[in-house]
Amino acid sequence: MSRRPLREIAHARAGDKGNRSNVSVFAYEAEHYPVILAEVTPARLKQEFGNLLRGEITRYELPNLNGINMVMDQALEGGVNESLNLDGHGKSWSSLILSLEVEVP
Repeated sequence: MSRRPLREIAHARAGDKGNRSNVSVFAYEAEHYPVILAEVTPARLKQEFGNLLRGEITRYELPNLNGINMVMDQALEGGVNESLNLDGHGKSWSSLILSLEVEVP
């Protein structure tokens, strides 16, 4: 096992709706899907980014695509129309999540 940034084994895509951000994370190789399931959890995101994530986080598993979709409520400081945040659409969430260190066999 080795600790590596998630971006080495996966890619991500972010979207938003109001004050909700969602990030889908997909393994490049099917063999790394279990790593994503084990390491990218709502609890882990709260632990790593709790000061930015003020609402509920729901994970949807996409096994046929070797991916997950993380839906994060209250993650955009009010959303694109209300926030003074430079990233009101939440596109940086994919980069933040891909920066997580994960255990890879």
